[in-house]
Amino acid sequence: MVTAYPLPEGFTELEVFAIGTALLVEALLGFCLNGLTIISFRKIKELRTPSNLLVLSIALADCGICINAFVAAFSSFLRYWPYGSDGCQIHGFQGFLTALASISSSAAVAWDRYHHYCTRSKLQWSTAISMMGFAWLFAAFWSVMPLLGWGEYDYEPLRTCCTLDYSKGDRNYITFLFALSVFNFMIPGFIMLTAYQSIHQKFKKTGHYKFNTGLPLKTLVICWGPYCLLCFYAAVENVMFISPKYRMIPAIIAKTVPTVDAFVYALGNENYRGGIWQFLTGQKIEKAEVDNKTK
Repeated sequence: MVTAYPLPEGFTELEVFAIGTALLVEALLGFCLNGLTIISFRKIKELRTPSNLLVLSIALADCGICINAFVAAFSSFLRYWPYGSDGCQIHGFQGFLTALASISSSAAVAWDRYHHYCTRSKLQWSTAISMMGFAWLFAAFWSVMPLLGWGEYDYEPLRTCCTLDYSKGDRNYITFLFALSVFNFMIPGFIMLTAYQSIHQKFKKTGHYKFNTGLPLKTLVICWGPYCLLCFYAAVENVMFISPKYRMIPAIIAKTVPTVDAFVYALGNENYRGGIWQFLTGQKIEKAEVDNKTK
């Protein structure tokens, strides 16, 4: 006999179902698109370049975000978190690890594109592997801190998923938040801003615009911005007066990152898109050399 668990406080039946459905759709769509990116890299030889290794890093991180969203969706349909406090800590760590790795990898792609278009220097495999390794190790360092006592993982307002606890707003939270924001949002954002501005100026001089240079940074700000604003607001004011359902919105927006990234970095990449097409249809891509050009 199935046990009917009570609705989380502050949510109606329809709202819980809507949040669970949104998380499930985001998880499935993002996982399929990024899974296609990963498999194409593995199967199509022309795609296996140092620059595309950084795109692969984003896809791997985004698949991790999708897994995190799928677990949250499943729990939402159950109306409760079935994995206990240890499972909550693991879920929070895994979500933070993949989210931070995705952001760092996006900054690495921006750095590579700057050198590709502005300095005409070619990325080497050793550099690409080092950058990918650093992005994941750096993300792991910041993600493990709440497990060691600097910051804390706890339930989201719906209480069916876990993330950084912003409800207390104490000194421990504030110091971790500001350090986390500087090294994992502001610095990557600055790298992306300066890199794509330089690329834009280069395109402007030549009159050949290879891709939308403003799109990657806009993706970062739009997808992660609301969540960052909520966390920063929690550092100066008590956010508990905000309805739980409204506090869930930034988390749901952030979970759109995998789908958006797939269109920006893989499907929006002319040659990577050709490689995916070759994998799906068997038709060869015309160019043997696959760089990081996008349309």
